[in-house]
Amino acid sequence: MPNAALGLLLLIVAGVMNASFALPMKYTRKWAWENTWLMWSIYALLLLPPLFAALTIPHLGDVYAHAGNGIIIAVVLFGAGWGIAQVLFGLALDIIGIALTFSIVLGLSAAMGSLIPLVRLHRDQIFTHAGLTAIAGIALVVLGVTVCAIAGRMREKTTAVSARSNVPFARGLAIAIASGICASMMNFGVAFGGPLISAATAEGAKPYWTVNSIWFPLMLGGAVPNVLYCIYLLRKNKSSPRFHSPGTSSHWLLALVMACFWFGSSLLYGAAIGMLGSLGAVLGWPLFMSLIVIVATIIGVVAGEWKGAGSNPLRVQFAAVAVLVLAVVVLSRASF
Repeated sequence: MPNAALGLLLLIVAGVMNASFALPMKYTRKWAWENTWLMWSIYALLLLPPLFAALTIPHLGDVYAHAGNGIIIAVVLFGAGWGIAQVLFGLALDIIGIALTFSIVLGLSAAMGSLIPLVRLHRDQIFTHAGLTAIAGIALVVLGVTVCAIAGRMREKTTAVSARSNVPFARGLAIAIASGICASMMNFGVAFGGPLISAATAEGAKPYWTVNSIWFPLMLGGAVPNVLYCIYLLRKNKSSPRFHSPGTSSHWLLALVMACFWFGSSLLYGAAIGMLGSLGAVLGWPLFMSLIVIVATIIGVVAGEWKGAGSNPLRVQFAAVAVLVLAVVVLSRASF
């Protein structure tokens, strides 16, 4: 049942959770990145989605049987595409730097993840007041993320934080573009997974839990590239023994906390878009992306990540946040 105010509140909480889910990684120092990310992938993508689906969707097997194999395979493939985006994102960071990677990936993900469902599923609403307002909000999100890139580039020059890879810049740019396109596939899975939601509703699932029928196959698909890439790094860097290093017992719990925050944000996002009306997936995704960037900026400032960058980069970053706040307001108007 549409309830835009509650949906926006849930999106804000989801944005806070998603932007801060990686903070526990600061305390898993005795593990390599791939150790922590592998455990996060197992918890967040392989264990929690089927657990919550089984707990919240009655007759889960019947839901998938009624929806049909075609839609399940499509959702799994969308998930795999999003999983590939995670791997490409890390590679792009090393080649073209933080600022450009974030701007390209988040900008493309926000735009494509919203516009394609709008054109494919709600073509009749494109030129309505809500549709045009949504497009204006999406454009503001892309602008805000672009200004973030400018601020990030200024920060990189000031603090000497930049990419160090010898790979040609053009290749890094192509990898970042591919990552942005693939990242939008998470929202494609939600937007085009309507038959699963309908089947879950028919089996008596609560409206705010029906999207859990999508998260299970979507995250399963996303787990494959993430797990395989982590295994590759574990072998390449010979970091598997770190799992058993002294003093790492807390690292397993910290990885679980990361997974709970990240998957919890996904649960809230799924519940929120159901409350934003027929354009829920169109409006919710750019809202979600904007809120993540806004909250991540605040966390970064508090954590001292902009220390030593000077006042100008931070002013530009806050200008970007202002644009994103305006985008949130515009998209909120569309949702109402």
